[in-house]
Amino acid sequence: MAPMLCAMRLLAATGRSSQFGRSRIRCGRAVLCLGLLFFACSTSNSRADEEGVSFWLPGIFGSLAAVPQQPGWSLSTTYYHTEVSASGDVARAREFEIGRIPGNVSASLSANLNATGDLALVRPSYVFATPVLGGQASVGVMGIYGRTSTSLAGTLSGTITLPPPIGSIPFMRSDSISDSVTSVGDLYPNFTLRWNAGVNNFMTYVTGDIPVGAYDSTRLSNIGLGHGAIDAGGGYTYFNPQTGHEFSAVTGFTYNFNNPTTNYQSGVDWHLDWGASQFLSKQFSVGLVGYFYDQVSGDSGSGNRVGSFQSRLIGLGPQMAFLFPVGQMQGYLNVKAYKEFDAQNRPDGWNAWVTLSISPAAPAAAAPRPMITK
Repeated sequence: MAPMLCAMRLLAATGRSSQFGRSRIRCGRAVLCLGLLFFACSTSNSRADEEGVSFWLPGIFGSLAAVPQQPGWSLSTTYYHTEVSASGDVARAREFEIGRIPGNVSASLSANLNATGDLALVRPSYVFATPVLGGQASVGVMGIYGRTSTSLAGTLSGTITLPPPIGSIPFMRSDSISDSVTSVGDLYPNFTLRWNAGVNNFMTYVTGDIPVGAYDSTRLSNIGLGHGAIDAGGGYTYFNPQTGHEFSAVTGFTYNFNNPTTNYQSGVDWHLDWGASQFLSKQFSVGLVGYFYDQVSGDSGSGNRVGSFQSRLIGLGPQMAFLFPVGQMQGYLNVKAYKEFDAQNRPDGWNAWVTLSISPAAPAAAAPRPMITK
C-alpha cells in the first residue's frame, strides 16, 4: 500500500529554484509515460483478486504526490470509511473462500454481499536532507487499526457429485451469513524518491505488505490480507504556485505472493491514482480526485476455484485541502470522497478520507537587509 502523502509544503517555498538536477528527471518521465501508455492500451480482459480484495487501496495517492517535502520526521493520520456491495460471482467467490461450498459441489449463487469499514491509517515517515541519486529520499511505514463488517444473503443452487452409483444430486439452500472484526491490519513499509524542476515534479516508489494483521480464511470480514505483496511505480505533479494550478498522477503495479492458508495467488494488479486542484489562496484548495484499477494477469494456485473472471474499478469525487501552522510545524488537512462505478466482479460503492498530517515547516524567507545611506 502506498504512503499517505502531505506534499503541500511547496506553497511555502513559492518561487524557489530547482532543488535537484534535471538529469534525473528523465527516469520519472519514463515511469509515468509507461503507466499512462498501459492505461491507454489496456482492455477489459482481466481477472479478479482473491475475494475481490486487492493489496492496493485505490485513492491512497492524491494531489501534490510528487512534490518534494521538508527534511525531518512527519506523521500522517487518516480516517477511512467505505461502504461497498456486490452480487453474483463476487458473492460466490466469498462462499468458496470461507468454505461454505464444498469441493464436490457445482453451484450458482443469487446473493448480495454488503460490507462497511472504518479504519485508522497511521504513517510516520522520515525525509532525508542528503540527496540520493540527485533526488530526495524518504522512508516510512503505515499501520492500520479499525473495524470491518460483512453480510451475505441469498440462495445457492447446484449439484452435489457423489461416487457411483449415486452420481449427481441437485440441491438448493438459503444462506444468511454475517460477521465483523475489530483489530490491527498489516504493515506497509515504503521508500520514495522525488525530483523537482520548477513546476515539474517526479517521483518513484516501492512499497509492500507484511502480513501480520487480523486474517481468518473462514471469516467474511478481514483487515489483514493473508499474504505478502510488493508494489512499485512512479508519478508526476505539475504545480504552479503563481497560478495555483495543480495536477498529479501516480501509477504502479502490484505483485501478490501466494496465500499459504488458501493456496491462492492473485495476479498482477495495475493502478492509477490522480488528483487535480486549484488553490484559491496559499492555504486553501479545491478540486477533483480519481482512480483506475485493473488486474492484468490471471490468478493461480490449487486453491483457486472461481477461475478467471474480469475485474475493473473506477472512482471519482471531490476534494478540498487546508494548510495551517502548528507551532513550529506545519499542519495539513485534506478531505476527499470517491463514488465508484464501472465495477466488474469486484465490490463497489463509495468511500471517504479525512487526512491530518504534521510535518516540518518550510524555512522562513530571509528578511531583506535594510538599505544604509549616508
